[in-house]
Amino acid sequence: MRRTTRARRRMRRLHAGLHRRPLNFDPDRHDTHRPESGWHVDDHRQPLPAEPPGPPVPGGSWEVARGLVRDYQYADPAIIREICRSGPPEPGRNMLLEGRFYGLRFYLGLRVGDVVDGYIEEDGRQARVWGWNYQTLEGHLERGQMDQEVRKWLDTGEVEFHVHGFSQRAPIPNPVVRLGFILFGRATQVRFYRRACRRMRKMTVAALTEGDGGAGGRAGTAPGRSAVRGNRGAPLRRGGAAGRPGR
Repeated sequence: MRRTTRARRRMRRLHAGLHRRPLNFDPDRHDTHRPESGWHVDDHRQPLPAEPPGPPVPGGSWEVARGLVRDYQYADPAIIREICRSGPPEPGRNMLLEGRFYGLRFYLGLRVGDVVDGYIEEDGRQARVWGWNYQTLEGHLERGQMDQEVRKWLDTGEVEFHVHGFSQRAPIPNPVVRLGFILFGRATQVRFYRRACRRMRKMTVAALTEGDGGAGGRAGTAPGRSAVRGNRGAPLRRGGAAGRPGR
């Protein structure tokens, strides 16, 4: 029991110290939606239970999924899980994840970049969207950004979970860990995305089937900030300072 208490205190100290860590890449130098030499671009869309056309239905698929995205519940804890966060996603807030990699555990620092809460237009179609992204801090095994959001297409009622990653391996001083990540890191990353999509559908369906609405109800009051988006749905950076320390 004492050991558990010590571990929790250590996690809180690690999280509290994240504000001193800078990002380990410069997001202003990259378009995270375009392939780039040396970087992986992953884009996955998972259909969720549909709703009638029009705005999201209270307690429906979109609201339930928004709660799951907000709380990072779609992540498979066998691969990665959230340890500490200061509250709902908000630009500049830090979070600490525990990554599990072939029996080893790594504590990974991240910073929320943007929160998206509004509408997008893509190929002449309009969708209600809520989501957020995080960016990697110094000491992380990777460099890059991951966006996660839930969309409802107003013309058809289709609801989908969208996760998009832009990443590369960061410098890893430990030679054993570095070799392991070179050999198995990419496969683990792809497995994370696939399991995230499956979990999102399974958890959304389960919540709707049970008539719980708890996640959706909480999501309905979740704070968010609007982000302007282009006609292809890619976020436009505000003020060139998204995700920087001290925001």
